[in-house]
Amino acid sequence: MGGALATTLGALLYPSMLGVQRVSSEPELVIAHPATGPLTQADRDFVVKVRSAGLWEYPVGQMALKKGATKPVKAVAEQLIAGDATLDAADRKAAAQLGITLPNQPSPQQQGFVTRLNGDRGKQFDTDLATILRATNGQMLATIASVRTTTRNSLVRDLADLANGTVLDHLTTVEKTGLVDFDQALSLQSTAPQTPPPPAAGQPQVVLTPPAHTTVAPSPTVR
Repeated sequence: MGGALATTLGALLYPSMLGVQRVSSEPELVIAHPATGPLTQADRDFVVKVRSAGLWEYPVGQMALKKGATKPVKAVAEQLIAGDATLDAADRKAAAQLGITLPNQPSPQQQGFVTRLNGDRGKQFDTDLATILRATNGQMLATIASVRTTTRNSLVRDLADLANGTVLDHLTTVEKTGLVDFDQALSLQSTAPQTPPPPAAGQPQVVLTPPAHTTVAPSPTVR
C-alpha cells in the first residue's frame, strides 16, 4: 500500500502548495471588523477549511459504513458522519454571522481522496481510509492550534474549540483501528492543503444531515 498511496496522493497534493501559499501570505491581515472581534485572513481560511473537511469526510463516512471490513472502521464511519454534521452546522452558523462565503464542494485534493477510497476494496479500503484520515486530521489539529492561539474573534475561538474536540475524536477513533501507516500519514501531513472552489452563483448551500440515530455523543455548539 505504502508506495502506491504515496505516489497517488503525492500527485494530488503537490499542485495545492503554490495556491495556498499565495492565499495565506498575509495570515494576520485584518479583513473585517465584526462585533465579535477583528477577523483576519487566517480566521477566514480556517472557517473555510472546517467546511471543506466536512464536505469530503462526511460522504467518506457514509462510504465506510458500507465498505468497511472491520468493526473499528465502522466506528470511524459513525464518528465522521455524526461529528462532521455537528461541526458543519456550527461552521455554517459562524460563517453566516461573519459574512464568510463557504464552498459547496471539497477541494480537488479532497475529491481525489474520495475517488481513491471509492476504488478501494476490503482491507485496502480500511488501511487507506485510516492513513488518509490520520494525515488530514493531524494537519487540521495543527491549524486549529495556530488559529486558536492567535485569533481575536470570539466566534472563531468557539469554532476552534469545537473543531478541536471533533478532530481529536476522529484521530483517536482512527488510531484505534490499528491500521494507520504512520510513515505515510506523517509524510502526507507535511504537504499543504488545497483551497476548495467557491460555490456557484445561486446554488443552495449543501447541508450535512446528522444521522437520526447515533451512538456518538453530540458536541457543544458554537454560540
